[in-house]
Amino acid sequence: MKIKLIVVGKVKEEYYRNKIGYYAKSIRKKHSIDIVEIPDESIPKNPSESVLESIKEKEGEKILGYIQNGDYVVALCIEGKTTGTDYIRELCDKAIAKGGSLVYVIGGSLGLSKRVVSRADYKMSFSKMTFPHQLMRVMLLEQIDANV
Repeated sequence: MKIKLIVVGKVKEEYYRNKIGYYAKSIRKKHSIDIVEIPDESIPKNPSESVLESIKEKEGEKILGYIQNGDYVVALCIEGKTTGTDYIRELCDKAIAKGGSLVYVIGGSLGLSKRVVSRADYKMSFSKMTFPHQLMRVMLLEQIDANV
């Protein structure tokens, strides 16, 4: 089973990088995992709504470039479904049935573009609260490690 995380932005904080590395190493004992970091677009001061949409679209195009036709895509977004921990295992089964990789997508500070969200096979939310994207990576990897 191949798992891929496509994420926008770099993790600057060492403590997050260490935890991400720890969980990725543990997952690699069982499955192949790739973490693709896409550079985030710079946001100008006082941007209009159309500029913000344009930035999300640019990031979205980059994300879509890493997704293959047979991949089972899970978009992490606040409007997604909140699920239990055990559902991670079911997502793996769905990816295997589809014949591609299990791909998780975490957007940047502006969220995900509409095209990325519409490409997703499943929309997942960890909570109605907003978490730092770096922390979300750690939380997701911990859940994957514990359940696959």
